[in-house]
Amino acid sequence: MPRKIPMRKCVATQEHLPKKELLRIVRTPEGNLEVDETGRKNGHGAYLKKDIAALNLAKKNKALAKALDIEIPEEFYDKIEKALL
Repeated sequence: MPRKIPMRKCVATQEHLPKKELLRIVRTPEGNLEVDETGRKNGHGAYLKKDIAALNLAKKNKALAKALDIEIPEEFYDKIEKALL
């Protein structure tokens, strides 16, 4: 039997995609923001499609800020962009 592929929803595009095609952004229990490359960090996570257009959309409609319930500084978007490249 083939293994089940974990699917997650992108907060910007609302697409359901395999977890491997998404980047996880985490609000840690201490309230810090981190780009979670491993997908295993402790905290509240939100998924973003690995695509600059999705990042720009998330920035425009504040999708990440809403999903993580925290204000996202501009420098953090730059950090996400570097992780996408």
